[in-house]
Amino acid sequence: MGSEKSKKSEQTPDSFRAPFRKDDVGAIREDRLATGILGLDDILGGGLPKGHLYLVEGDPGTGKTTLALQFLLEGAAKQERGMYVTLSESKRELEQVAASHGWSTDSITIYEMVPPDEDLGSEAQYTVFHPSEVELADTITAIVKQVASINPERVVFDSLSEFRMLARDPLRYRRQILALKRHFAGLNCTLLLLDDRTAEGGSNDLQLQSIAHGVIKLQSLERDFGIKRRRMEIHKLRGSRFREGYHDYSIETGGVAVYPRLIASEHVPGFVRQAVSSGLRELDDLFRGGVDTGTSTLLMGPAGCGKSTVALRYAYSAAERGEKAMIFTFDEALATLLERAKGLGMDVNRHRSSGMLEIEQIDPAEVSPGEFVSRIRRIVEEEKLKVLMIDSLNGFLNAMPHEQFLSMQLHELLSYLGQQGVATFLTMAQHGFFGVTESPIDISYLADTVLLFRYFERAGEVRRALSVVKKRSGPHERTIRELTFDNGKVLIGPAIKEFDGVLTGNPRYTG
Repeated sequence: MGSEKSKKSEQTPDSFRAPFRKDDVGAIREDRLATGILGLDDILGGGLPKGHLYLVEGDPGTGKTTLALQFLLEGAAKQERGMYVTLSESKRELEQVAASHGWSTDSITIYEMVPPDEDLGSEAQYTVFHPSEVELADTITAIVKQVASINPERVVFDSLSEFRMLARDPLRYRRQILALKRHFAGLNCTLLLLDDRTAEGGSNDLQLQSIAHGVIKLQSLERDFGIKRRRMEIHKLRGSRFREGYHDYSIETGGVAVYPRLIASEHVPGFVRQAVSSGLRELDDLFRGGVDTGTSTLLMGPAGCGKSTVALRYAYSAAERGEKAMIFTFDEALATLLERAKGLGMDVNRHRSSGMLEIEQIDPAEVSPGEFVSRIRRIVEEEKLKVLMIDSLNGFLNAMPHEQFLSMQLHELLSYLGQQGVATFLTMAQHGFFGVTESPIDISYLADTVLLFRYFERAGEVRRALSVVKKRSGPHERTIRELTFDNGKVLIGPAIKEFDGVLTGNPRYTG
């Protein structure tokens, strides 16, 4: 039912804020049932309104069964009776699914509507309710009878494709679903209908969606390389506000983890703006005292020109001051980063051991944008993050090759981090080494500060230069300085005044 890897510590953070403003409170007073999935409850504004019928749509493999089991087990944990009615899977299969997540189904009732005898030659298989032999009304009558004997508060029907085959007639099918809805509403029971959309006409059943009180759609997006990207959408929730749009989710060992779409405006700013020092006086002088908290700094330049090293210096200096820093690296192996830091006099491992500096290597093929943003939110809200480094945006871009709105997602992320007082450092490698360089995507307008790196030729050597070309939060130097790495140190030289055209890569001597 999903990946075998376990990321419980990286799933949806408990500290998600409610997605509604104070003037929306009147719209969410209805009693709600928690689904057992923190991120989904956050999207729904607290959970599913009690006593209604809900439709969960998704192709096979999107996690409908896992979601439904979590819904029932959450109710069992709150002493609410739950019942799982299955017409497509056997009880043994459901128990195996639950066991793969470390769950026990002893606290819920599983009503199996498939033949227990697997011998195809046996006549006994036709004595139990079977889709091809039994009328829909008889099947529903049997289910209602079981419900009356158990009196559950949460019920799951899996799946509606079997109901469609039993009904054969769309009008009859709709009438039976309506009757089912009225019956369970009278019992004040919350009902989930799972639809795998495999039956003819089931790919876009608008009639069923109109009947349901709410509709949850699960989607699986294929990628040319790497894991599938899964996302969900609350298509409808009557009388309630909810967070619209698509939200990434994953199926881990332990259940479905949902990563709500980040909306920066939901998070109120609350910090005092201060200067963030790199620990190098000459580099801080370029920014007239350093970059500011609550701002984003983009380090742009060709590959190998020192962007990651300079950004690393800010994270290391923050850890030296006793402030929490986090580095996400997409491009560079962790061992290589640690070796390079050690060679430049930065004892990164000491701060990793103390927990003040965390470094995580991200595989772009194994993570979705929503999951990555969720990891950032968790560490910001739970560990009071002060400095964040993302190396690089090229790797972040590769993690979402089919995304058309990368700049909008980055805008929300950077706005959120700014409101939380986090100093964010982003690196981006440009194509080309000398002369005109090009960026894979233009996001320089999103950053509060831009530090530009260039190679230039001087006296038969290839050298590095850097200059601050933008700083929204205050004044900055407009000089161009030389950057060198020598004797285990990062050195920022004086302003280059005897040459013109340094940033073009072809300087002319004017001194």
